[in-house]
Amino acid sequence: MFTSTPDQAATCGLYADPVAFHEALRRLAPALDRPATARGAFFVRPDYFALAEQSATDNLYMASGTVDRTRALREHADLVDAIERVIPTQVFPGLADAADAVFPNNVFATVPGKLMIGAMRHPVRQREAARDDIPDWFRNHHGYAVESLIAPGVVAELTGALVPYRAAGIGYFGLSERLNRAGTEAMHRAFGLRTSLMFDLAPGEYHTNVVMSVLAGRALVLHAGSFADPAVPRLIAERYAPHVIWLSDDEKANFVGNCIALTSDTVFMSARADAALSDRNREILRHAGFSVRSIDLTEIELAGGSLRCCVAEIF
Repeated sequence: MFTSTPDQAATCGLYADPVAFHEALRRLAPALDRPATARGAFFVRPDYFALAEQSATDNLYMASGTVDRTRALREHADLVDAIERVIPTQVFPGLADAADAVFPNNVFATVPGKLMIGAMRHPVRQREAARDDIPDWFRNHHGYAVESLIAPGVVAELTGALVPYRAAGIGYFGLSERLNRAGTEAMHRAFGLRTSLMFDLAPGEYHTNVVMSVLAGRALVLHAGSFADPAVPRLIAERYAPHVIWLSDDEKANFVGNCIALTSDTVFMSARADAALSDRNREILRHAGFSVRSIDLTEIELAGGSLRCCVAEIF
């Protein structure tokens, strides 16, 4: 169990007590100098796409059996093409013996001027964190610093485990096998967050970004049953009302929560998620100022992740 007990003291704005976090938000001054959405995105092509046995041990969204790599490559190319129409993109090759490399946002993340490398739980994903070409590209082409969070006792799967409200400097950390307290503390510091809440995900959930998304700071998507403490989603949602999209079990299972706003007015999700999105929730998105764009990722989703997991944001 990955319990974050309420009596743990907040450290530099990191809270385990949702009530104390909620009170801290009331006192938080606006942060208007941070971007709400990414200025670019990078991807890793599914050249060696397969179902990773190690990942299947704690990712209940994964299918079993075999995959069609050719179809996955075609889906990925369509995804990159769709996103390239709204922000600049960069595509890196897949990595041999790294079946999950198509999901780079768990391994690499950015803030302005810095690339972070996550501390991955499974060896199959640790291979991705050891590749040099992505850090070198950020150093050489963008002048970014590179910070690795890899350290003894740290599990920190970046924006898989963290759902940030970028413009306000607020972080939501879901503890699971893919994120521990040491990893939360490291990420809170590395991302430069002002105030963060850590909480337990419900048993069987592995990444926060499958069950929750903050859309350009204006709307919130979340599945209440995926939080161990039912008070947590209620308190989080107060900040975003009335633009709160409460997901049904079916919507969550079909990856609606794994959506992302890459512009101030467009939400990207998979075709499967789009088909599952209820009329009511689509209307809430519309009232919040968002239209939905979807891409078929049926084959890639067999690996237990969807569109958000494929997109590594560049800030």
